[in-house]
Amino acid sequence: MANQPLVLVADDEPRITKLVALTLHDEGFRVVTASGGEEALRKAEEMRPDIVLLDIVMPDLDGIEVMKQLREWRPVPVILLTAKGATADKAKGLDLGADDYIAKPFHPDELAARVRAVLRRASGIAPGSGIVHVGSVEIDLERRLVTRDGELVSLSRTEWLLLQHLAANAGKVVLHTELLTKVWGPEYRDDLQYLRVWISRVRRKLGAAPGSPGPITTFQGIGYVLNADAPAGSPAERTVTA
Repeated sequence: MANQPLVLVADDEPRITKLVALTLHDEGFRVVTASGGEEALRKAEEMRPDIVLLDIVMPDLDGIEVMKQLREWRPVPVILLTAKGATADKAKGLDLGADDYIAKPFHPDELAARVRAVLRRASGIAPGSGIVHVGSVEIDLERRLVTRDGELVSLSRTEWLLLQHLAANAGKVVLHTELLTKVWGPEYRDDLQYLRVWISRVRRKLGAAPGSPGPITTFQGIGYVLNADAPAGSPAERTVTA
């Protein structure tokens, strides 16, 4: 499904990438793999994964260097895969901003749990507080599922990322620049027309009638707020359409 988390796994050992991919796929994640650091950077730029798992020791670029380059253009969560007992590598990786590390060999259940925990921390979602109700719409932030009247709503990756940030801050105004930076990157922080088009698409997915803002209020020149207590097809108070 397009709104399930996308995980990029980079390791030069095919058996490791295969094990990780199978494990995470069974847990409901989408997975892409890379066999080295350069390939990982290319795929990260093309596919914009939600989280990246990097082996520290790779023949072209090591995992720490890949993480540093990734962080220069996007604050993506990173888990380092380390050899058991490689204490110095773990410490260096964490000092440089890795979100977590997993020592190889690892248990599949531990892997999936660590990935979920890092994604939860990165999105600011506390365990057990990840369901937002908007009229007949239910947004499950932890499982990344959206239903309307009990039916699953199909969202593109971009639509989900926008809705995720609004729902995680339901009732609060989220600035234009914050949404643009989090979803598309800092180079898009001033592209308001682009944001308006995608907000309109999200409104339709939430059941808003054509020409109606539905539960997403526009604060002209400032940002947007998701009104979690507003019916999913009706306009909210103080709304100015984008």
